[in-house]
Amino acid sequence: MLEKVGAEVLAERERIAARVRDELVAAGLPVVAPGLNPVLSQGVEVTVDPFDDAAGGVSVGWRSSPRLQSCVLRAVKHNLLDDPALAHQQVVLEAMLAAITAILGSAGFTVRDSLNDYAPFTLEVPAGPGGIPSWGLREEEVAVSGWSGSSAGGSES
Repeated sequence: MLEKVGAEVLAERERIAARVRDELVAAGLPVVAPGLNPVLSQGVEVTVDPFDDAAGGVSVGWRSSPRLQSCVLRAVKHNLLDDPALAHQQVVLEAMLAAITAILGSAGFTVRDSLNDYAPFTLEVPAGPGGIPSWGLREEEVAVSGWSGSSAGGSES
C-alpha cells in the first residue's frame, strides 16, 4: 500500500501547485479550477498527489476543449485511427506542454516530463521559486503618498 507524504511535504506541494496556477494565469492561460466537472473544463490542469512514490508531487497537464476531447474519444471508441482529431489532439498537447514548460522554466520552476506511465502528456513540477513573482506587486506600486506604512491591501481613509 502506498504511503502518504507528511503534512510538511504536502503543504510544500500545495504551495508549488498554487504558484504554478498563478504563473500560468499571469501568462494568460486558462486554468481548470480544482474540482470542476471535467465536462466543463479546459485549459491547464494542476494536481497534487499526496502519495510518497516516484510519480508523486505536482502534475501539470492540458485539457483540450470538451468538443475536441469528445471527438478523440469517439475516434478511439470506434477504432478510427486515421481520424484527424487524434493527430490534432497530440499536436495540441505537445505544443501546450512545451509552452507550459517554457513559461514555468522562465518563472524559476523545475519542470520535467512525468515519470507516471499512467499519465501521459503531463509534466511534473518538483520545485518552485520563492519570493515575489515577476508579475507581483512592487512596493512602489502599493506605497500611498502621505501614508507611513505600506501593504498590498492598505489604503488611506
